[in-house]
Amino acid sequence: MLADLVFTRSQVAAGHCSAPQELERSIAAAQGPACAHVFRQTCHEEARAAAAAPGVARLPLAGLAVSVKDLFDIRGMVTAAGSTVLADAPPAPADCTAVARLRRAGAAIVGHTHMVEFAFSGVGVNPHFGTPAAHDARHGALPGPARVPGGSSSGAGVSVATGAAFIALGSDTGGSIRIPAALNGVVGFKNTARLVPTDGAVPLSTTLDTACALTRSVRDAIVAHEILAARRVTRSPAPLAAWRLAVPRTLFLDGMDGAVATAFERTLATLRRAGARIDEIALPETAELAQINATGGFSAAESHAWHRALLQRHAGAYDPRVRSRIERGAAMSAADYIDLLHARRAWIAHMEAAMAGYDALLSPTVPIVAPTIESVAPGGERDAEFFRVNGLLLRNTSVVNMLDGCALSLPCHHAGELPVGLMAWHAALHDDAVLNIGLLIERELQEQ
Repeated sequence: MLADLVFTRSQVAAGHCSAPQELERSIAAAQGPACAHVFRQTCHEEARAAAAAPGVARLPLAGLAVSVKDLFDIRGMVTAAGSTVLADAPPAPADCTAVARLRRAGAAIVGHTHMVEFAFSGVGVNPHFGTPAAHDARHGALPGPARVPGGSSSGAGVSVATGAAFIALGSDTGGSIRIPAALNGVVGFKNTARLVPTDGAVPLSTTLDTACALTRSVRDAIVAHEILAARRVTRSPAPLAAWRLAVPRTLFLDGMDGAVATAFERTLATLRRAGARIDEIALPETAELAQINATGGFSAAESHAWHRALLQRHAGAYDPRVRSRIERGAAMSAADYIDLLHARRAWIAHMEAAMAGYDALLSPTVPIVAPTIESVAPGGERDAEFFRVNGLLLRNTSVVNMLDGCALSLPCHHAGELPVGLMAWHAALHDDAVLNIGLLIERELQEQ
């Protein structure tokens, strides 16, 4: 199992290793075969300078490797958003706010990670630059044929799972942090969207986009969140038994494959033995989302608004699977969009009322393990399978984005099993409760 940032930082502070030594380990991992198609461009020399800077060991990130999704501006680098359409754009004149905060905290930025074109898929496939293969942070390479890494933060998830980065900055609009976390056996925390600025990032949905990170542990997730959100997480000494937890039956448990069902039920049993109070609730409101988003949802409308001029000039250069979903936004009228805003506001109120009295809800992050890359690779005959898989991967996670909520995915599988994620989640600004509960859950699962 990979050492996390908090432990490695303590080793650096104690003089047992140095930031430059640890950075070289990360660079070696990034250049290894497990990281094929993970990085679009690297900045290793700049990272080496950051790791060797005076006093860096005293900073929260201690000169350790951090990767950045190819959606966020890094000064001097082109932000291409996983597309050839923006490949000739000028280099970013400055870091976006999220990257700037990571640098000030002592990050050694190692490069831009590959992603789904314009962040529009939960699968992780990119026909332009290749698709990285999922990797298990706990147990290494997955057996058998290469499997999808999850998207849209595909390279981000694999960069953490392989040891190429301690933290991966990414985005989450419908699950793009938590899906790669689940499929690569790492931790992904989607904070309440308003807590971290998204300036300097190519948007998918300005309503739903969230800047957040993948990490190797929940305590690392807290470190990353405190830096990105420029706030302190309130820690709680309360034991697991003091928190009220619920498992929603509607939608979230539908269509689970055998591996996910086994890991999820085993996890609930472990937590109950540790004293957790876990109720089952119906939460029928989640079944209303399909109708609410029937006209295409925020991602279609808002991405089309951003892309429509580019599409007029470069439509043929887009991944057809991405272009078709962006173009769906052209059919939405202003009245449709306003209706969607009102429907979301009312739905959030109903959901928050139904969840009152609970500190977090628990569900599988995604209901299936990672399918093979070949099964969803570009090709007309595989489009139906791609969209089926994409819908399943996004189904559970996207509920939280529509809720304007927060969610943590952490691994709950055993050795010899494909990675499976457990998601703890709640409504907006319950971030600290979700993180505190996540720490307790992680501790119980590690002691199995």
